[in-house]
Amino acid sequence: MKTKRRVDITQARTKPVRLDGGVKGHAVYWLGHDEPSAFRTNAYLIVDGDQALLVDPGNRAYFAEARERVAQVVDPACVSGMILCHQDPDVAASMPDWLAVNPRMRVFTSPRTQVLLPYYGYPDYAYADVEDEPTLVLPSGGELYFIPAPFLHFPGAFATFDTASGFLFSGDVFASLDVGSWLWAEDFDDLADNMHLFHAEYMASNIATRGFVNRLAGLDIRTILPQHGSLIGKEHVPQALQWLADLRCGTDLLYPELV
Repeated sequence: MKTKRRVDITQARTKPVRLDGGVKGHAVYWLGHDEPSAFRTNAYLIVDGDQALLVDPGNRAYFAEARERVAQVVDPACVSGMILCHQDPDVAASMPDWLAVNPRMRVFTSPRTQVLLPYYGYPDYAYADVEDEPTLVLPSGGELYFIPAPFLHFPGAFATFDTASGFLFSGDVFASLDVGSWLWAEDFDDLADNMHLFHAEYMASNIATRGFVNRLAGLDIRTILPQHGSLIGKEHVPQALQWLADLRCGTDLLYPELV
């Protein structure tokens, strides 16, 4: 089955792409860029009332471009928080640049990630522990759920579910290596091949992937927004969840005699 969404990222390089907003006063934007790499990164912006939150804002080389795109939606100095699913540079290296824009910006992350983020050279910031406070209520009344994804691929990794839009910001989970130009996955078989290229080596084991899928039970996921590769529309979400639950990866492949 193919999606009807046809957003060509090579034609969207100068402006943010608004995704389904969900409810009045709430919108989600794709800020990612068309870097010439199969390891294409995605950054996102959630705007809800007078609150704006970055999700995995990305590397320092991309900061100026990301800030320019944010400025087309809101004043960057008004961005009140950033969500960092783990500490890798493709996710979090621009953190000091964004904190320079607004030093009062809150950093939503896990305790294990928090231990490492100060090594980017900006140790004094407002830290919000997503394990201690797993729900953030937005001005619209919608909520963000912070869902642990341990060992996918970092012990302190987590995903973020936006109840207003039904979007799951999945971090490296469901990431794919893809050189195509379409923002949304069109064919699931192609997507699965591209996801396997990433997950086979980066994700810990089937126990970790199955455990994460179990944590998602009961959520009305309308779109999966990973930090790498194609976005996954509602028509592919059930297949993607089943694919992840069945996946053999990491130690399953390294030590098959122990599985």
